[in-house]
Amino acid sequence: MITVKNADAALKDYYLDAVSGQLNGGISPFFNAIEKSAENVCGKDVKIAVARGFTGNIIAGAEDGDLPDPFSNRYACISLPLKNLYGAVEISDKALRASRASSGAFVNLLNAEMEALIAGAKSNFGRMLFGDGSGKLCTIKKKISDKEYGVDCAKEYFRGMQVDVYSVAGALAYGGAGMFVAKVNTAAGTVTFDRDITDAIVNGAIYVHASKGGELTGLGALFDGETLYGYNKADEPYFAPRKTDACGALTETALSDVLDAAEENYDSKINMILCSFATRKKIAALVDANRRVVNTIDARTGYGAVTVNDVPVYADKYCPDDRILFLNTDDFTLCQLCDWEWLEDEDGRILKQIPGKAAYGATLVKYAELVCRKPCGQAMLYNFTSGETDGE
Repeated sequence: MITVKNADAALKDYYLDAVSGQLNGGISPFFNAIEKSAENVCGKDVKIAVARGFTGNIIAGAEDGDLPDPFSNRYACISLPLKNLYGAVEISDKALRASRASSGAFVNLLNAEMEALIAGAKSNFGRMLFGDGSGKLCTIKKKISDKEYGVDCAKEYFRGMQVDVYSVAGALAYGGAGMFVAKVNTAAGTVTFDRDITDAIVNGAIYVHASKGGELTGLGALFDGETLYGYNKADEPYFAPRKTDACGALTETALSDVLDAAEENYDSKINMILCSFATRKKIAALVDANRRVVNTIDARTGYGAVTVNDVPVYADKYCPDDRILFLNTDDFTLCQLCDWEWLEDEDGRILKQIPGKAAYGATLVKYAELVCRKPCGQAMLYNFTSGETDGE
């Protein structure tokens, strides 16, 4: 007979490995390519020392001349708290009792919950990789009704998301916590919530529910903003990626110039280019017009890709349309205290009754942070979306 104890054992013994395997292997090409390691985790923080600028001291001296003085490497310390990532499953007591006499029904019940958890975790993890750590989805630009608002970025994947809405002053709007996005009109640039908001929220922002300021320090933080890992980019060029203006047009020369500049100036071997689907179509048309090979399979990521100078170009729905990112994935590490694990109580149970509800819940946890050891070795090309794709 199926019981809560059986369900607990199934989640622990059979489902954890399957869930971890799917979450660690199918999020995105970028995620697949970067290192995952616990090596630089110290307690609840990530600590990495990086050598910035020229290091070492080798001279061509005279036979009887002085030996070189020891060279003091200019180290910088990257220190960040691990981010707390959670995923939850819920099984109602009614559904559990209904499947007591049928192991098949019980398996189907757990499979449905696991599939929903995996889909949600993949989506949120993939989005965080391109975020700035704030959890912000978009800025509210205008009010159409108490439920519908115009935003600066309306993405189809917002539909069904649970969000928090903040006013321009940064305060949580009345009734704005835990709302759901009921509709998204990408053409009109609007989102519709599942309930009214009467507070003034124009110029405010929409955040992922309960995630404000707590997400991974993703590629958005790397390329946007004035600081990174506590360092001012203007004062510390090592922490400032190269950003190149395409001057309104996308050309093969512009793409090649970014690749060359990364290697020439920063000794960085770019091995991945990331962009939106619309931008990848432009790049594919460009290299196809110039008789380049456009379809390859990258063994590191398992994804097919267009190539530019033998560097694979990947489309990701979470990459903004206004940029092309040039990355050396060898410089990135997902520092993690542990892989995905179930949260257990002191008795070792993972499936527990939810207070005040006739249901049982289990929570999947991961403590991690994304770190780039050489920010200056990454690059971005921007200001190309308004121009035509030119051949060379």
